[in-house]
Amino acid sequence: MQEVISSKQRERIGKRRLSKWIVVLILVGFSSLLIRTFVFQVFLVPSGSMLPTLQIGDRILVDKIPWLSRDIHVGDMIVFHRAPGDTDPLYPVLVKRVIGLPGETISSSGDTVYINGRAIAEPWLAAMDVTPTCAQSSFNIPTTHIPKGQYYVLGDCRGDSSDSRVWGTVPIGNVIGRVTLVIWRHNHPWFHWF
Repeated sequence: MQEVISSKQRERIGKRRLSKWIVVLILVGFSSLLIRTFVFQVFLVPSGSMLPTLQIGDRILVDKIPWLSRDIHVGDMIVFHRAPGDTDPLYPVLVKRVIGLPGETISSSGDTVYINGRAIAEPWLAAMDVTPTCAQSSFNIPTTHIPKGQYYVLGDCRGDSSDSRVWGTVPIGNVIGRVTLVIWRHNHPWFHWF
């Protein structure tokens, strides 16, 4: 025997299904907003200051909760709102590499950077024969104490980077997060973990 459903019952069933889908869509939208706001966010690399590590047009995934995964260390790449001394409105959000941590003393002689008097290895620097635009004449960072709550950041492409050498240190409060992954390069998916 077949059960007959009235048009009113069909209408109620349709409304219930629609209500369920609306709730699901609202939950998905809210969840993605929370994730983007507090966990991960994708950024576009607009300039060549981080060549060859990051290419112009790369899309990078930024971990916005470094205190859950690990603290920020020398060598980490961070995304941040521009430092107070940076007056260039072209790029309000920047990506650079952390070279000096709060409380450390930084200096350089020639192309060697010293932290607390010890030379640091910088394997991320561009090979000049591969990226000639990154070649820099020797620069000297005067002996500088990095204030508490600040990071000293430099671009990997030192010859084409405006960074802490120009506009000073970056307050921890300006840091959005740490770069963890390149997800897009040269107009197609490309994955590289940091």
